[in-house]
Formats: sequence, C-alpha cells, structure tokens
Amino acid sequence: MTDHPELARRRADRALEADRRLRQLFADATPAQGGDPREGSGLALVAVGGYGRSELSPFSDLDVVLLHDPAVDEAVVREVAEAVWYPLWNDGVALDHSVRDTIQMREAAATDHRAAMGMLDARPVAGDAGLVMTLRSQVLADWRRDARTRVEEVRSARLARIERAGWLAHAAVPDLKESGGGLRDSVMLRALVATWLIDVPHGESEMLRAELLDIRDALHETVGRRMERLDADVIPDVARMLGMAPVELDLHARHVGRRIAHLASLAWRKVDDALEPITRKRAFTSRGPLVVALDDGVGVLDREVIVTKDADPSTDPELALRAAAAAARQGLPISPGSARRLATTMGDLPAPWSPSSTRHLVDLLTAGPGLLPVWDELDFAGVIDRVLPEWEDIRLRGSSSPVHRFTVDRHSLETCVNAAGLKRDVARPDLLAVAALLHDIGKGREGDHSEVGQPMAVDIATRWGFSAGDAATIGRLVRWHLLLPTIATRRDIEDPSTAANVAEIVETEDFLDLLSALTASDARATSPTAWSGWRQGLVEGLIGKVRRVLDESVATPDATTYEGWPAHVPIPDHGTTGPSDFTLTVESHRGGSLLTIVTANRAGVMADLAGGLALAGMTVRSARTVTLDDAAVTLWEVSRADVDPARLTERLRPAMAGELDLAGRLELSSIADAPDARVRLLGRVTETATAIEVRALDRRGLVWTVCDQIASSGLSIRSAHMSTYGDEVRDVFYVVDGDGHRLDDVTAEALRSAVATALA
Repeated sequence: MTDHPELARRRADRALEADRRLRQLFADATPAQGGDPREGSGLALVAVGGYGRSELSPFSDLDVVLLHDPAVDEAVVREVAEAVWYPLWNDGVALDHSVRDTIQMREAAATDHRAAMGMLDARPVAGDAGLVMTLRSQVLADWRRDARTRVEEVRSARLARIERAGWLAHAAVPDLKESGGGLRDSVMLRALVATWLIDVPHGESEMLRAELLDIRDALHETVGRRMERLDADVIPDVARMLGMAPVELDLHARHVGRRIAHLASLAWRKVDDALEPITRKRAFTSRGPLVVALDDGVGVLDREVIVTKDADPSTDPELALRAAAAAARQGLPISPGSARRLATTMGDLPAPWSPSSTRHLVDLLTAGPGLLPVWDELDFAGVIDRVLPEWEDIRLRGSSSPVHRFTVDRHSLETCVNAAGLKRDVARPDLLAVAALLHDIGKGREGDHSEVGQPMAVDIATRWGFSAGDAATIGRLVRWHLLLPTIATRRDIEDPSTAANVAEIVETEDFLDLLSALTASDARATSPTAWSGWRQGLVEGLIGKVRRVLDESVATPDATTYEGWPAHVPIPDHGTTGPSDFTLTVESHRGGSLLTIVTANRAGVMADLAGGLALAGMTVRSARTVTLDDAAVTLWEVSRADVDPARLTERLRPAMAGELDLAGRLELSSIADAPDARVRLLGRVTETATAIEVRALDRRGLVWTVCDQIASSGLSIRSAHMSTYGDEVRDVFYVVDGDGHRLDDVTAEALRSAVATALA
C-alpha cells in the first residue's frame, strides 16, 4: 500500500473549489426574490460521478447536472444554464454537463445504467437540495426494485469494456479507468452494493480505489493533460513523483488492479447466488449442505469447487492439484476459502512428484479456458508459489516487447489455453502444455530468456515428475520456441539449406509437431500482428519444407513401448476354461488401481472388456494387452482406488458372456466430439502388425467403439497401448489379420476409414 494523503487532499480541495465556483455562478444566475431562492426553488446544480464523490483528478471532467422541477419555466431554466455554463467554458473548464427535469432524470436512470450509477453518487452543490435528495431516493429505490435486470446491464457493459481495454493486472499497457480491475470496476462495486443483493468489503474497496486515484493524479500532473493509460514511457516520471522505482510502480498498479478484479469476481459470484431461483438453492442433508464429490477430498458446493472438511492438505499436499484440476475441467471457480486454506496448510510436495500429481497438473494445464480463473485464484491465495516458486519472477511483469498485449505471466497462461486447442495435433499434449506454461520462465533474468529458460524448464519438469527424456524435450521446446517464426521471417525459406538447418535442430517429426503447436499458441497469445496471415503463412510454409526433409514416416516410440509387457508386472498364469471365463486381480497403483484380467483369446475380447469396464464406471488411464498362446492377458490402469474385485467381476461377467447390448448401452455416450477425432496409420512401427492410432477426447465408450469396429472388420488386436493426457487420449492398437499377419495397405486403409466413420 502507498501512502500519499496529500494527493487525496488535493482531490477533495479541487472538488471544494469547484463547489465554491458553481455556488457563486448559481447565486448570480438566480437573484434573491423574497428570500433565498436556492432553497425550494425547483432548481439545483448536482455533482455526479467522480465529482459527486469529491474525487477530482487534475484533468478530470466536471460532471454537473442542472436539475429542475418540471413546473419551472423553460426560459428560466435556459437562462440559468447559460449563466452557469458560459463562464466555465470561457475559463476552459472540462465540463460534462446536462440540463434535465426530475422526470427526465428518473427516466434516463431507468433506461441507462450509467446514468443511474451516476445518480447513486449524486450530491447537491447549489440550489434546491430537497429536489436532489428526493430524486436520488427515487432513483435508488428504482435501482433496488429492478436490481435483477439492472445488474445484467452492468455485467454486459463490463464484459464489453474489458474486451476492449483488457485487465489492469495483465494488459501490456493498462488503462487505469477502463481496464478490468480499474476505477470503473471499483465504482461498479458501489453500485452492486446499492442493490442490497450483496455486500463487499467496503474499507478495502475504497482503499484500493484511492490508491489507483493517487496513481492517476500523478499521471495527470506528470503529462500535464488527461490520460488514463499507464504507458511505459511515462512510468519513470510518475514513479518519481510517487517516490517509487519504475518497476515498483508498475507492479504496484497491477497488484492493486488484481485485488480490485478479485473483489469484483467475488461480488459477481455473490450476485449470481442472490439471483438464483429458490428452487435451485443449496441442497441440504441431515449432516449439512450437500457436497457433490469430484475427487478424493474435492467436491462442489454452490457452483464452487471446495476442499472438503475431512481432507487434510498438510498430509496430502497433492490435494491442491486435484482441486485445481477438477475445477478447471469442470469450468467452475475454486472457492477462495479453499484456496486460502490450501495456501496456509498444504504440506510440501515430494521431489520428484508422484505420477498422480503430474497427471493432475497436466489435467489443469490442458483444461483450456477453465485454467485461467482457477490459476488466478490459486495465485492470489499463494498456492502457486508452493507449486512453482519460479512464477514470482514473471508475475504481473510487463513485457519489454511492444507487440505483447499481456504481462509475461498472463501471456504464459494464454499460451496454455491456446495449446489446449491444438493438443490433438501432437503426440504428447502433456509436454506441449508444460512447455507452453514455461516458455517465458526465463524472462526477468539476465541473458536471452530462451537460453536462460531451458535449464530452468528442465529442473521444473524434473521436479514435477517428468522423466529425464521428457524434461529434456520440454527444455528444448523452451530453448527453441522462437526458432520457427525467426527463421521464417528473416531467412529465405525457399533456400533448401534453410529447412535442412532447422531439421537438424528439431530432429524428429514429433518434435516438429510440438514446436509448431507451441509457436502458434505463443504467437496467438502475443497479439494479432504476431500471428497475421502473412506470418502464419511463412511459418507454416517453413514447417512443410522441414517436414519433407525429415523422415517421411511418422516418428513414434519404439514398438516395444507399445507391445512390451511392463517389466515390473509378472505375467500371470493364464489357464482358462471357456470363452467367457476370466480371472481378475486388483492392486493399488499410483493413486488408482491396476487390474490384471486373464481370459481366453478370442475375437472381440478386447471390446467386451472395454465395454464392461466403461459400464462399470472405470476411467481407464492406460492399458497393455498381449496374447499368450490361447489366452489374452490385459493390464488396465484405472483412476478408481477402491475397486472391489468381487463386485467388478460380477459387473464384467455379463459383458464377457455376451449378455449385454453394449452398442445400445454405450451409444449415447460413445462419440460426442468425434468429428475432430484423428485416426491414422503409423508407418513402419513394426513389421509384424499394423499400428493404428486414435487421438480423441477421452470419454466413456471410446475404447469399446474402436475395439468393436476392429472386431467387426474380422481383424484381431494383438496388443494395445492407451495413454491419457488431460482429457485427451492417445490410443494405439496393433492389429493383425485372421492369419496373424500385418494388414496389407488396402485393408489397413479400409480399417482406418471404418474406425474414423465409427467415431464420426
């Protein structure tokens, strides 16, 4: 908090000086006739807006209304108006004036929320004070009576304003007045409180507005004119006037804006609660409010994700990641109280993180737009400092590049959101998401931020539980995230050596896909000019040329990654007695369960298992399937930790016996997004089978749909590998024909087309 009481005093003094001048002009315009004509005369000068609040900055407009009773003669009103306005115009006063009778004023307030909000802060300056106070009482009563519709007008106008001006905390050049978290938002809070629907911390809100007004006053005095945008070139002079360093001022203004925006966010959530129909209000049980469970220790209450009372963040620090991922995936805010509780009580996450913690982080980062409010709430509370202490160096930090429209931290998050929309274009969306978050982590430190950021990203990814190879890939993405646009715009991409040089750096087509997606995500988060049609065309042209230089086959992991059985899992005995006979064993694994299912090897067994598990409510994280003689041995990793083997066996038995209409039972949930699903044949992964890959949104019945189509085509699944990254799956199936051989090209393409059609 800054302390500049002299600036607040000068604002009040300017308002007092304006009051004295207006009173004199009004008195001169209304000569006494049988006593003081200003009281009960039906005429009054009214201060509205900032002037009404006695908050006049050096170059603020003087917002004044000449209010009159409808019975006052129009000629008299016109004469008084001219006598007041003309001297002010002659003196060069920035006057925002109007002349209205009480009926017109009330009608204007009823149809224009801005006029109504101005009247809520109105105060009489000269003339008939009773006329003013009566009108203000009427406008306030109307505002409260029609609050349900008026707040929606305010909300729509605010959203449009923020779309134009951005957020004060995150815009490259913040607008102290118009940006989200700016002065207009602080005034909006007063108007929302006036509805009687909600309340906000009045003292904090007023203090924050005063701090922004101090900055604006210093800005006005420094530039010698009215100005609301805190441009980089004026910050040093403004900071000097306030006794601060330039970087300190920039961070302080953004911090104040973030706090106002946070108050506004909480206020609007309270408004939504107040406006919710009574039939949808909080449900209660005999033990208290009904909490809908989302994950262990995480639930939903009143459309907010909360940490449940019985959860203990001190012994379960992963709880913060579970709550964040659940909130972002659900598109719900995380409760401020839960965020504060996590920040103050969560224990230390182990280094490296457990696989389940890494998975929850990936779920959060790949959630799309739901990431932003959840990350902001956790950052505001202090949780992000526990998860990513390196974030402090880029938090609310402006970019030195004029092309950037966001601060470094918000730009990084926006890049993540953009990357979530491109995750189907890459083999490893988890690596793309982490690289998107960390690509500018080196900014604010000495040296080239790409070079500085590479080892930082490797260290962070390693701490977060990624393997050494995956951490190195993330580091390389950070190091080279500017490679493609730099080469495309500064080199001749028609020169064969250009593409060849880039190919030497990227090495594989998978890495090129990742770098391409990161480039597009980064550029779109920067500004429209950074990803103009011209730039995009050059970059995509370069990518196409580099792709041709690289091996024409799709780079994939070694076949043993897909086909091999995990070394730590012993292959069980596989004696079976019939086509529907199977054995099931369950063990705890990475916060969930490992299911080992052994059954007779027959056509369609994989589809039956997948369908049965889907109907049993099992979310499959990954799977391995191998055939051994006459048996199919399958290892499934599921998210549920409390699997009852006997109960699951009974749930699976009807599916394995062919007693269920799996197609009918799974039809409604099977393929919701599939027009965007990607189905492709992987070239030269193995010489003994045909590998087909499916990239799609994870949902119930997906694996069954693919397996069922393969079986319906008269083909067999020799082995399968399923991986989930956030809400995306990368499922690879090794398929053979009836004789156990690799499919010919015609059959393989027919299968690919059939699977794509089944998904669509």
